[in-house]
Amino acid sequence: MARLRGHHLLCLLGYRGMGYSAEYVANMTRLHQLLRSEPNTPVTLVSGPDDLCAEFPSDQPYHCLDDDIGLRDAAVLDKLGLTVDTVLSWQEIQTREAERVVPQDVLRLCSTCSWLTYGVCQEGVARIRDGRGLFPVEIL
Repeated sequence: MARLRGHHLLCLLGYRGMGYSAEYVANMTRLHQLLRSEPNTPVTLVSGPDDLCAEFPSDQPYHCLDDDIGLRDAAVLDKLGLTVDTVLSWQEIQTREAERVVPQDVLRLCSTCSWLTYGVCQEGVARIRDGRGLFPVEIL
């Protein structure tokens, strides 16, 4: 079982092994690999900090409670037709993403994200829409 907030549903699509710290990357990579190898893993949608936020570095400004992030979560969930406390398999989430999100949506949904300029999330959305699943990421 994984606990994820709205915008992280898109972050995982574009994940390539980058993050805020070595601990954050290791945690995200473990979750990413689990979802990639076991797509029937149940995911509970949460409001606020989730399993990825749990490893946010303590020496950086903790943005996981910022209003802007909450708005991004809500926008992504709305786009997917989902609500907080819903439990779906990762595969069901990917199916919704493939049906309801196009790469250009990331530019609007995640307009204030510091990772947006890398373009990896748009590439991840395109990959899901093409039925290719999550990018392979090596465990460090």
